[in-house]
Amino acid sequence: MMARPKKGSQGTKIDIHTTMEEPDIDISPDENSDDVDAIAAGYVKDYVSGLSIKATPEEVEATQVFAKRLVEDFGYPKSRLITRPQYRVRRRPSDEKKSYPVDIAVFSDDTKHDDKCLMIVECKAENVKSGRKQLELYLSLSDAPIGVWFNGKSHLYLHKQYVGQGRLSFTELPTLPRCGQRIEDIGRYLRKDLQATNHLKSVLKDIRHHLAGNLKGITKDERLAQQIINILFCKIYDETTKGPEELMSFRAGVGEDSKVVRDRIIELFSRVKNRFSDVFDPTEAIELDDENIAYVVGELQTYCITDAERDVVADAFEVFMGPALRGEEGQFFTPRNVVRMIIDIVDPKPEELIIDPACGSGGFLVGALDYVWRKIEVDGAARGLSKDRIREEQRHVGSRFFRGMDKDAFLAKVAKAYMAILGDGRGGVFCDNSLLPTDRWEPMAQSAIQLGKFDIVMTNPPFGTKIPIKGADTLGQYDLGHQYKKDKASGRYTKTTKLHEKQPPQILFIERCLQLLKPGGRMGIVIPESILGMPTYTHIVQYLRERVRIVGVVSMPEELFQPHTHAKTAVMFVKKIPPSDGDQIFMSVVEWCGHDSRGNPTIRTKDDGTEELLDDVPAAAKAFRTMIKDFC
Repeated sequence: MMARPKKGSQGTKIDIHTTMEEPDIDISPDENSDDVDAIAAGYVKDYVSGLSIKATPEEVEATQVFAKRLVEDFGYPKSRLITRPQYRVRRRPSDEKKSYPVDIAVFSDDTKHDDKCLMIVECKAENVKSGRKQLELYLSLSDAPIGVWFNGKSHLYLHKQYVGQGRLSFTELPTLPRCGQRIEDIGRYLRKDLQATNHLKSVLKDIRHHLAGNLKGITKDERLAQQIINILFCKIYDETTKGPEELMSFRAGVGEDSKVVRDRIIELFSRVKNRFSDVFDPTEAIELDDENIAYVVGELQTYCITDAERDVVADAFEVFMGPALRGEEGQFFTPRNVVRMIIDIVDPKPEELIIDPACGSGGFLVGALDYVWRKIEVDGAARGLSKDRIREEQRHVGSRFFRGMDKDAFLAKVAKAYMAILGDGRGGVFCDNSLLPTDRWEPMAQSAIQLGKFDIVMTNPPFGTKIPIKGADTLGQYDLGHQYKKDKASGRYTKTTKLHEKQPPQILFIERCLQLLKPGGRMGIVIPESILGMPTYTHIVQYLRERVRIVGVVSMPEELFQPHTHAKTAVMFVKKIPPSDGDQIFMSVVEWCGHDSRGNPTIRTKDDGTEELLDDVPAAAKAFRTMIKDFC
């Protein structure tokens, strides 16, 4: 097995003040990588040719990104692409020598002859105006019918056509044809034709930059995010209601009038609102103009976003809301790989009552719902149940056993809508502050969410000293809302009758989550790592160890929530049973989380030319299950 590169820093293992046996499983890589060193020295390995090239912004943010998209999203084999050495076109049609270098050239077959050139991609021009001018020139001098301009933020797709007497016309395409697809077939997608993508966040960034430069009348990010979320739910609804052989309504064809595209989307949104009238207000509308709706549809129409690797709704919020808006509330969306790790370890079963008391846009709820539904499918198939009967059981579980709460009205609404469209679980999501006394919750929330009733809690609560919780009626509910005093002789901390003036929410959320669990229940929670290691919080560790069994702690790298925050976090797993001296605690240090400090994927090219994502998070779940047999 090939060794993986090690980071410059080894990270810090957590001291949780225990004398029990604590086997340490280090799942981090253990050797240096030439690829990582090359990138650090200012070079990057070209995705297509494998050659080492200078890591200029143009290469890293545009050329390499689009080359991957051509292969992974549009299906063009690397054998039909030329990047380095660069393909060139003539300066004039009569020239024999080729002079203009092209960043990426795509061919219709592996011969890569000039007359087989299908597409040229340019990443040099900074803006769309100069990009279009350069594309039209290059297209006029080459055999390629398609030109692409992409600068890492925005793009332009052009189709070249001959209109007689040597004249050319250039029209914009809503998207690119997939490998083997005709240009005229763009937009004629059946449900079975849609494909998942790992580049959805990059696509959403393209949409964000395009709308920022072209949209009129909608300038605030929050309002723009609401519009994009509405369009995304049209896409989700279309995907979840169409059969494999049915034509998608969420589409934009070549040469199709943008008003026709807009009318289809408005009709889709009307269906969404009618079906989920308890989620969407009847007055809500999609306010983008015809051209921009057609642009967004063109960008998203080839993808199956319900099968995307990342939570598309959370990604949309990160892109459109921005860290400034969400960061002030201490809300940072949990990366999907961490969500999956927690779900894999907690292992929810059908008809177990599950809650996320700080659910945000519903990432944990949707992930857990999918996990449980897969179990129902496997069990139903083994029992010989029909697909309709299996689906009935899935709906039953989705509607009765999932609960979520968030104080942000818009986030709660999105979670509610997401659960409604994907799993009929909208009735279990509420807009309320889960840290308040329960008698101050809305009546429906009080009825559906009761302390001491839940089998599972999975959450990433907001954290930060800038968003403290105040008020005696709120703090007084919690042991950890009180001040603690240390006995010098024993070293033990005792709760006093004096309340803190304020407490950061992450501390109170730990206790609230334990209150929600029934005896024997289990929890996975993301917390600042300082809670488990700093002397200031020793009384919290003591509080936990005297009441529950700490089953595991997974230390996460600092990059996990970057570039939004540098907070160092850990995931703690707890079972609500009395601790005993023979307990084992799983501990691991994750060094690679799948992205770097700028949010870019940490890709390593191996000696055989294949690529791997440097992501140790899934290995933590596997190691946990190998060692801890009595958690679930």
